[in-house]
Amino acid sequence: MRKFGTYFLIFLLLGLAVFVYWRYFFVFGEGVKAGELNYMVKKGYVFKTYEGKLIQTGFRAKSPGSIASYEFEFSVVNDSLANILMLNSGKEFELHYKEYLGRLPWRGHSKYIVDGIVAMKGE
Repeated sequence: MRKFGTYFLIFLLLGLAVFVYWRYFFVFGEGVKAGELNYMVKKGYVFKTYEGKLIQTGFRAKSPGSIASYEFEFSVVNDSLANILMLNSGKEFELHYKEYLGRLPWRGHSKYIVDGIVAMKGE
């Protein structure tokens, strides 16, 4: 019976490790979004993270009869990348991002993490 309990505990811990990896560290998707950088801020109570919003061209309706613009809210982990974005707010960007299935507090408020600038168009 003791051997069964040991195997069960090992199986349970491995299952938990796989779930945590899949939920918080597995990159579900990645791609590029383009648009005008609306804002980039550093905020948070315990974990100060960089949060931003990109306004994409075009319109869509969130509910019938209404119009809203495409907005891409994201987080940035890299300090130097976040500073470049902060200094160039209002410009057109193409940003490379990774999408995770879950959020971690030290990674940001969004499940979309921007990890690079593909292109920036100045005024």
